[in-house]
Amino acid sequence: MTGNISPSEWVRRDLAHVWHPCTQMKDHESVPMIPLRAGSGVWLEDQAGKRYIDGISSWWVNLFGHANPRINAAVTEQLGKLEHAIFAGFTHEPAITLAEELVRIAPPGLNRCFFADNGSAAIEVAVKMSFHFWRNSGQQRKSRFITLSNSYHGETLGALAVGNVELYKSIYQPLLMDVITVPSPDSFERQPGVSEADHARRMFGFMEQAIAENHAEVAAVIVEPLVQCAGGMRMYDPVYLKLLREACTRHSVHLIADEIAVGFGRTGTMFACEQAGITPDYLCLSKGLTGGYLPLSVVLTSDAIYDAFYDEYTKLNAFLHSHSYTGNPLACAAANATLAIFREQPVLQRNRELSSHLRASVAHLADHPHVVDIRQRGMILAIELMKDPKSRTPYPWTERRGLRIYRHALERGALIRPLGTTIYFMPPYVITPAEIDVLAKIAEEGVELACA
Repeated sequence: MTGNISPSEWVRRDLAHVWHPCTQMKDHESVPMIPLRAGSGVWLEDQAGKRYIDGISSWWVNLFGHANPRINAAVTEQLGKLEHAIFAGFTHEPAITLAEELVRIAPPGLNRCFFADNGSAAIEVAVKMSFHFWRNSGQQRKSRFITLSNSYHGETLGALAVGNVELYKSIYQPLLMDVITVPSPDSFERQPGVSEADHARRMFGFMEQAIAENHAEVAAVIVEPLVQCAGGMRMYDPVYLKLLREACTRHSVHLIADEIAVGFGRTGTMFACEQAGITPDYLCLSKGLTGGYLPLSVVLTSDAIYDAFYDEYTKLNAFLHSHSYTGNPLACAAANATLAIFREQPVLQRNRELSSHLRASVAHLADHPHVVDIRQRGMILAIELMKDPKSRTPYPWTERRGLRIYRHALERGALIRPLGTTIYFMPPYVITPAEIDVLAKIAEEGVELACA
């Protein structure tokens, strides 16, 4: 029985043994640790009974709410059949059904699914698979990767290497492979009067040059389509992706699309690549894949890439990458239930309505003296604060003004976790307009507090 244990005792026991992610643990001497006991819809509930709107989908994973009845039922049913089995030499209905549905909804030509168990693992799979493809094809020089500045692809070593957020990467630089980094097409950096599309076209010149000069040794270019999430929710125009696809094809370089955070309706279409009308060579998916229930990721790729590994065993051409929980049936069951909701309900249409309400709820903050930008792609909205927006002078990072917003939001019953001084909303798709208004009000209070 746990009913008689106080919230403070749960916190004490946690801090005695647990090391939390993306956290300076000393902060918890002053920043409250929140012990949760339940979740329902967009709400999380702590051990004291206080509720919090999950404004960031619990790190961008939850699509259709906590304790969603349909996904609950699917996982429960599967639990009574098969919880897990080795996925080498064996298969099962949940994984087969999931692969078939992913191929059906993905950009055309992506007919093969390689499962892993988290987003970083999917990036590792795509990077290794691209490198290995070129070796199997007799082009052993093609071993380097091109990435964008301010990009983020995960925190295992391969994923970290092809990212470019120094906060996460700099300390581990001696362990990482060398990559080619080109300037991001980030629309925030465009000159006054320049459209997002024209800025993207101009910035593509740097990528075009890098591919043209290095294609003989480049295996792939990797990008986060439309939104660089961990890089401060910076966004760019879809035309960049179209130009990138054309250049990669022209120079025989693979294109890896990291849609781990932006896939499954986040940017307004099922996949962000759709807005450019392109098919990448590798599509990496995770997070919302299971509706936020269980760890699962997948890399979708083409028959042509699959065929480069299909050979006699003695050729030693097989892709020998594996995870113990590859194709976990419980996770696949959650993913199948999640995709069924998309298939049977007007999710994307409703998201467009919610997106409009989300924008309207904070539009007045554009006039705030410390708000430098409000930007949005679908169900992702960001409000960036600066000390002096006119001169683009940021607040010193040591002042930790975003932490003031985070703490205030917790006090007011909301989970808002700014990236530096960028407040963002990425809520579950079951949020109501009234709940959006609550989030917006709390964020506005946080802006005033942070900028005081």
